[in-house]
Amino acid sequence: MTKHHSPGLMTGVALLLPVTLSTMAIVLLAPVLPQILTEFADVPGHDYWVPMILTIPALCIALLSTVAGMLGDYFGRRRLLLWSFGLYAMVGIAPIFLRDLTAILISRVGVGIAEALIMVLSTTMIGDYFKGAARDKWLAAQTAFASMSALLFFNLGGQLGAFGWRTPFWAYASALAMMALVLAFTWEPQGDDGDEAEAAPHNASWAGFPWGRMGVILAITVYGAVFFYTVQIQSASGLALLGVTDPARAGFLTSIASVGVPLGTFLYSRIGRWPVQRLLLIEFGLLAIGFLLMSRAGSPAGFIAGCFVNQLGAGLLLPTLLVWAMSLLSFEVRGRGAGMWQSAFALGQFLSPVVVTFASAQAGGLQAAFGVLSVGALVGMGAVLVAAGRITRAGDTSDVQVALHG
Repeated sequence: MTKHHSPGLMTGVALLLPVTLSTMAIVLLAPVLPQILTEFADVPGHDYWVPMILTIPALCIALLSTVAGMLGDYFGRRRLLLWSFGLYAMVGIAPIFLRDLTAILISRVGVGIAEALIMVLSTTMIGDYFKGAARDKWLAAQTAFASMSALLFFNLGGQLGAFGWRTPFWAYASALAMMALVLAFTWEPQGDDGDEAEAAPHNASWAGFPWGRMGVILAITVYGAVFFYTVQIQSASGLALLGVTDPARAGFLTSIASVGVPLGTFLYSRIGRWPVQRLLLIEFGLLAIGFLLMSRAGSPAGFIAGCFVNQLGAGLLLPTLLVWAMSLLSFEVRGRGAGMWQSAFALGQFLSPVVVTFASAQAGGLQAAFGVLSVGALVGMGAVLVAAGRITRAGDTSDVQVALHG
């Protein structure tokens, strides 16, 4: 950035709000999914195709985030982000007017493309504008904000769904308000040292990309994301095994456990400058303890207590991995690096139910599978001891050498 620009509170807010659009794509429509299934009941294979209205955008994020980062590095981040908001709003509200299921699914691919660009570019621009502890704070805030917005959108989707299943799609127009904020409070990022010549667009070179260190971070991210989403995806099924069959009560209890995510993120804001290895050991330890409590719970209260401990570890884990990755990336390759990280996290989200299903089949049930995942988290702790100790976390205001003993 140049001497004419200095990021402030509204700059951070303008880049924080877009993280909610990814959450909106799935959670907002979950309450009206039964209505959409009824609407297209005469379409062959509708039981398979209709749920993809919710999941296609997430798949696009997994597949296209690296490409989104490359485009941001090449064409310039801010201008591409502004166009992405417009695309998101246009294709987001399209199902209000579309009557064909195939056309709606195509529009959801458009939502996924826009989401990949928005998620990667907004995260990259936070890394461009903010340095040191300030950057850590805003990156960590993304986790808490996404978790809290999920509760809002689930209730909003239910309220709007009372007026018909198409009504919630109007909420996608909120991307235009976010576009206005980005337009007002951001500028095209410049190089890390403020040199405009070095920050020129059309950079397609991978020179200087930290392949080895990023490879370790991406592997841990995929592994950790599997654990991160297990409670959110499997908690209702786990509660059903313990006698909680009312969806409303199961949702309420899960929301209580999910408070652990923003709480973990808040805790990260206090201890985030600790060595990365120490943080990861704590986080995988909390995940392991949470899964163990879930596997041995004999009552809904005990199960939710385990879920809460697990989500506390998850809330710490996500910002640790994101900040770690961003600290290694120079301006010239920051977009594609952020995109690769986002793809890795989305891949873990996709793999989570697959891993749990496989573990359930092998271990003899869902609760037994939670015990297997507890062991898996302990394996993650061992991997951290071997891998993370070899990587330097290069902060902007202070360099933190991650040694084997922290």
